[in-house]
Amino acid sequence: MLKLLSLETAYWTSATRFLKDRLEHARKDPEKGAMSAEAMIIIAGLVLVAVTVMGIVTAKIIDKANSINL
Repeated sequence: MLKLLSLETAYWTSATRFLKDRLEHARKDPEKGAMSAEAMIIIAGLVLVAVTVMGIVTAKIIDKANSINL
């Protein structure tokens, strides 16, 4: 009789197979998909700008919330 896998077992089996295939594919061509130094510097700069803006906006929201009198 055909035994079916439980949903969790089927999921983990599928995920494991997918990750093993990706790893095997990455090992065949290690340079494929590698990021350049320029791209990493640009991304780091954008993250720095985003964190700075988030800090400024957060400070303004907190100041506004503290100025409300009930």
